[in-house]
Amino acid sequence: MDETVAEFIKRTILKIPMNELITILKAWDFLSENQLQTINFRQRKESVVQHLVWLCEEKQASVNDAALLDIIYTQFHQHQKIWDVFQMSKEPGEDVDLFDMKQFKNSFKKILQRALKNVTVSFRETEENAVWIRIAWGTQYTKPNQYKPTYVVYYSQTPYAFTSSRLRRNAPLLGQALTVASKHHQIVKMDLRSRYLDSLKAIVFKQYNQIFESHNSTTPLQERNLGLDVNMDSRIIHENIVEKERVQQITQETFGDYPQPQLEFAQYKLETKFKSDLNGSILAEREEPLRCLIKFSSPHLLEALKSLAPAGIADAPLSPLLTCIPNKRMNYFKIRDK
Repeated sequence: MDETVAEFIKRTILKIPMNELITILKAWDFLSENQLQTINFRQRKESVVQHLVWLCEEKQASVNDAALLDIIYTQFHQHQKIWDVFQMSKEPGEDVDLFDMKQFKNSFKKILQRALKNVTVSFRETEENAVWIRIAWGTQYTKPNQYKPTYVVYYSQTPYAFTSSRLRRNAPLLGQALTVASKHHQIVKMDLRSRYLDSLKAIVFKQYNQIFESHNSTTPLQERNLGLDVNMDSRIIHENIVEKERVQQITQETFGDYPQPQLEFAQYKLETKFKSDLNGSILAEREEPLRCLIKFSSPHLLEALKSLAPAGIADAPLSPLLTCIPNKRMNYFKIRDK
């Protein structure tokens, strides 16, 4: 086994927490059960790693074997990456082709290898009709950098692909490989990004159950705990109940009774001309628009927004710019004058 492969495997195993190590090694399925039983996982991690690398050397592990282990580790720790979403499209009236995973892999790999002399491409299929792709980029003169790869998750027979945000100069080549291999015509980057891959998937595939209705709905509320203090003055109980019911009704109509997809931020860029009735104003004569950037962040932004009105922090209904994020499949907005 090459020294660079041994070092690659060693670094990957060192990243894996000890409580996940056996699970990930079994998912890797490179070392047999008997080989794994020869390892004392209670000893120091450095000794465990040394033993594992030695076993991999015995089996002559390849770069692709090591890359597969890294993919599995990344699947367990998806939230350590920031994921972008790309949407592909076909020509109007173009027929839908039957998807062949083997053909997709071969085509994707060939396109990258023709353009770059040094590139490592590895695949791992999952049970959800998805394929994880790991690309270690090199150049015509340098070997692939195994420690700064790009990860792509493509769901077969869909127009969507999710990529870890480390593309830069190779983005056009990756886009070409995805569109050709999946038999699409164009690809665009969506204004949607998050650390939570499952939430991005739920948003683009509309797998959440969000309800958008008119705020004039007369549907009676189901019984729910309105959080009223049992010792509250009886003269204001009715007023509080009516207001709380109104807020709860609007919140339910806007967000539904379902857990929200997990996003950490939403960003709004505003560009507007200064408008004033006063003549001779310096700002009124300015040709360049005024620019403003507003960013909302939270460990779980949509659930935080959902709780604002019921908590009394904001009036109901919230601005559509805040509540439309899943429906528009965006968390980056550009707002300009009409």
